[in-house]
Amino acid sequence: MQRSLHIDPNKCTGCRQCEMACSFENYGIFNNAKSRIRVFNFEHEGRKVPYTCTQCAEAWCMHACPVEAIKLDPLTGAKVVYEATCVGCKVCTIACPFGTINYVHDTGKVQKCDLCGGKPACSEACPTGAITYVDADWTGLARMEAWAAKTDTQPRA
Repeated sequence: MQRSLHIDPNKCTGCRQCEMACSFENYGIFNNAKSRIRVFNFEHEGRKVPYTCTQCAEAWCMHACPVEAIKLDPLTGAKVVYEATCVGCKVCTIACPFGTINYVHDTGKVQKCDLCGGKPACSEACPTGAITYVDADWTGLARMEAWAAKTDTQPRA
């Protein structure tokens, strides 16, 4: 069964432990700027919201990559950037409608959430349970797909 990150913004306190855990997991340092998850601060509403790649089923980033550097991990369902193949053209960053793929100046490549190989550091570090790693069915993915099918306005060939 596929799993996915489930984010509950109502539980987020803005502690940014998820960002620190992510940067340490992927780079071995505590540096929010290197995190693949970001906590957005909506001051006017008094809310903090963690945000990262949603691992889209359609994955425009993966389809847009001209060198096929983004591939599906069959075990986790994550769309993973293979740094050795990535040429840093940033086409995927333009294709992503959510802005969750980032260019890394140090490497000249892009980065995005890869679900830490099935053990996301962000969810393990979250002290309030705002970020959890759950069965994809629990997140309502099936209900969203059913709703999307009902509202499909694309002509069928």
